[in-house]
Formats: sequence, C-alpha cells, structure tokens
Amino acid sequence: MTISAFGKTADGRQVDKITLAAGDLTVSLLTWGGVLQSVRLAGVAHDLTLGSDQLADYEGDLRYHGAIIAPVVNRLTNAQALLDGHILHFETNFNGRHNLHSGSTGAHAQLWEIVEAGADHAALALDMPDGLGGFPGNRRLIARFSVTAPATLRLELAAETDAPTLFNATNHSYWTMDGGADWTGQHLRIAAEAMLPTDEDFVPTGEIMPVAGTPFDFRAGRAIAPGEPPLDNCFCLGAGQVALRPVLWLRGASGLEMEVATTEPGVQVYDGRGAQRPGGGYYEGIAVETQGWPDAPNKPGFPPIRLAPGAPLRQITEWRFAKTPRL
Repeated sequence: MTISAFGKTADGRQVDKITLAAGDLTVSLLTWGGVLQSVRLAGVAHDLTLGSDQLADYEGDLRYHGAIIAPVVNRLTNAQALLDGHILHFETNFNGRHNLHSGSTGAHAQLWEIVEAGADHAALALDMPDGLGGFPGNRRLIARFSVTAPATLRLELAAETDAPTLFNATNHSYWTMDGGADWTGQHLRIAAEAMLPTDEDFVPTGEIMPVAGTPFDFRAGRAIAPGEPPLDNCFCLGAGQVALRPVLWLRGASGLEMEVATTEPGVQVYDGRGAQRPGGGYYEGIAVETQGWPDAPNKPGFPPIRLAPGAPLRQITEWRFAKTPRL
C-alpha cells in the first residue's frame, strides 16, 4: 500500500492517492470524491476503469467518473422528494428541472478522510452536515475498499444519520474489458427480469417493465453495440437488500470478464453516450451503478430509500475479474 499526493483542488486542498494490491489486482483510490481511479489486472495492458491522472478533470467533466455518488444517486423528479410528510427541495442541475446525483455538493465533490489503510484495504470517511444540498440529518459515510486474491475488489458502504433522511449511494465507475475506442462487441449479461423505462429526461416513468420480448432482455447475455438499445436505465434485481449475489457480467473479445455482485435491489447501466474523457470519445466505457431504484421517494411502489437514526445502512458491491469467462 502506498499513499502519495495526487494534486491540489482549485481551492488549494491536497488530495491523496492510495494504491492497494493483492493477487493479480492493483487499484488506486482518491480522497477526492472517494474516486476509484485505476484498476489494473496483471497481464492486461489497459486499465479496466476509465480515469485520469489530472485532478482538475475530476473537478470538471469527469466529476462522476469512479466517484461515490451520495447521498442520493440518479434523478429526483422536479428536484424534490417527499419525506415523512414534508417536501424536500434540492438543487436543480439536470435539464433545468431535476436533481442529478445530489447536486454540486454531493459526495463526489467532497474531500474524504483516510481513516484506515493497509496493504490490501483502505477506509475513507465523509461527514455531511444537516441541510447540505437540501438533505436533512448530520450524516457520516464510510467507504471501505479491499482487494483479495486472485482478483476481487470489494466496496462496503456504510451510512448513519441523526435525523430521518434519504440515502441511495453507488460507485459510478466506467468499465471496459477491451480498452478500445468504444465498447462495441463486448458481451453483457444482466440477471434482471424487469427494468425501469424512462421519459425524455431519463427519469423513471414509474412503470416496472418485464424485459422479456424487449431489447432490454440481457438475461442470456449478448454482444452489445452503442444504441442497440440506448442504455441509461435501472435493471430491477429485487424489492430490497438481499445477501451478496452476482447480478451482471461484462466480457471482452479477449475473454476478460468482470462479474459484479451486490446486495442492492437495482443496477443502473449507462452506455456513456454523454461521457467523454479528455482525448477520448463517447461510448468508451459502460457505467455499472449498483443502487436502490432511482427517484424512489417520488414513485409509489418503489423500494424506499429512507435512512433513520439508530438504523445504519450497509451495502456491499464486489467486482470479480477473470481472464477467461466463468461458466
């Protein structure tokens, strides 16, 4: 494990880079945004996740790349939500109407503190004060990353609050198994029987649509190409948290595969058509965001995302890499 200076924010605060390793896997984290900056597998020439070596990129157009999105990921319709009979109002930062990824004060735009570090693990903490971004409660978040042989990366997210609030967090990394200009021809499988269709603002309509007979049926897995279909949707894995289980597989032409396991009831898959790194193009990587269902406070029947005092939340996601596909 190494900790080194990564750069300074626009307002002069130092950001550190933490590098962990075990087995064939080496990963790097940033204290800015809890960013998963790099994931390297021995014998593979390219980085498996899309990142940057420049902090300014993460303060700019790459603000969501690899970051922990909290307290609430995805869209909140009309930048508001109902909580315990009260309407909360948030920053309008998407299409002039909605809230996206908790706005400009979300966890992705905060400096986290290193509270634990070892050769194969590190824990980052963030305190979010009552009212920040419109969200109630003094909240403490802990993100614990760990690496185990032969090639598994695990993220445990924990959150607690001193007042009722909303919480639905994720890691927002973009992935590529081939390292090419885009992800055309990679193979995607998702163990989901249903998904959430969206309106023109990419906000869930409230419908829970079975995937059978639609272009969104990835249960058997298939090769994918940009726009076939356009992807910025949540796939429904259940009605609440369950024991850790594999839910998604992404495989490259070489056979390199990533298996994603999670405790969460949904996984948002975004094709990257609006995400561009300096020097790169659109569709370079696919975002895989394990999370609760988006816009849940505004959609009757969606699993709730209420976080209460005395009832801390814990969620787990694992990324398991193999150079040859699993059966």
